[in-house]
Amino acid sequence: MIILWLIFMFLIFGCLGVNYFFARIIARKPWNLRIDRNYKPKISIVVPTYNEREIIKYKLKNLFKLEYPRHLMEIIFVDSGSTDSTVDFIKKFSDVHPYMNIKIIEENERKGKSAALNLALKSCTGEVIIVSDADCFWPSDILSRSLPYLADPTVGAISGPKKLLNPKDSWVTKCEDLYLQSVNLVKLSESKRSSTILFEGGFSAYKKEALTQFDPYNTGSDDCGTVIDILRRKYRAIMVPEAEFYTTFPKTLKEKLGIKIRRASQLLKLFKMYIKFLFKKEIGVGKAVVVKNLILYFVMPLAFFIFISSTVYLFFSYPYASFLLLLLLLPKVRMYVFEATINCVVLMMAIVVGIFGKNFIIWNQPRDRILLTEKMLVQRDLI
Repeated sequence: MIILWLIFMFLIFGCLGVNYFFARIIARKPWNLRIDRNYKPKISIVVPTYNEREIIKYKLKNLFKLEYPRHLMEIIFVDSGSTDSTVDFIKKFSDVHPYMNIKIIEENERKGKSAALNLALKSCTGEVIIVSDADCFWPSDILSRSLPYLADPTVGAISGPKKLLNPKDSWVTKCEDLYLQSVNLVKLSESKRSSTILFEGGFSAYKKEALTQFDPYNTGSDDCGTVIDILRRKYRAIMVPEAEFYTTFPKTLKEKLGIKIRRASQLLKLFKMYIKFLFKKEIGVGKAVVVKNLILYFVMPLAFFIFISSTVYLFFSYPYASFLLLLLLLPKVRMYVFEATINCVVLMMAIVVGIFGKNFIIWNQPRDRILLTEKMLVQRDLI
């Protein structure tokens, strides 16, 4: 029984540890890319909105600070039927700052975020299409520092690491911050090998030539779902440290679980598509990364429940084994165990949700936006 317990413990925490260990090594290696710091394409920045009255002023100020030639930039807000003053505020800001080249597209009916982005895509004139959520904020030099990676002909899309504006608000945000640090490192290592398959909606940029539409396979994920097609078309999709962006995260476990379950449901749909295209031999780039993630995201949840069951049995049968619980006294160990546990639980919940056919189509406004303050943004020179 002890041997079985050790096997499943390794499948969960050991595999994560090994993945993280090699990620640290690979992340330190140089890029195998042609990075041109003089690369300045014409860009279209697309921001989907829905009832953003409380934060849209901050987003507009953040975009105003961007250090990029105005004649090479257009900003498109696509609104999904806001019932507050979001659109009016954008129009007033645009009237005062006509040189910012702001366009507003209004949907007649809410069909989800990907549908809104695809509507905006028809009006984009840039060589590079950049997407950002309204509650995500960029350093002013993000474009000049990150877009040069797209100069390489093999790269079709780039994304950035998510950073929290409120990492110390609660134990939930502290754990999420630690989790993001690990995930960002892994995505960087995957990118340096070939490609990552996990993108963030806070900053993602696509060469227009590599982009057919957002989420063409209807996975419910506008960013990660779009990457599938990028890889099928034999372009690399990479995360670059210079594209970091900032946002807030909920302080309560209940809200964290809601976000995690929704994302896990989207992940399962993504991996179904990846499995389909792997069997058809239609993944042009990043096959090894896809297979590794399939193993981690599918084997881990199943191993977790066997591990929990064997742990309960082990502690009742061999009381001396309880000394292992002393490891939880270490703060970082406790946080890593908590995050691994949460992720395994929500993945299993997502599988159950998927079996019953529940779908997350409509894009709902996250409640963490109420945590955003002007002080947070000023402190980081984002507005």
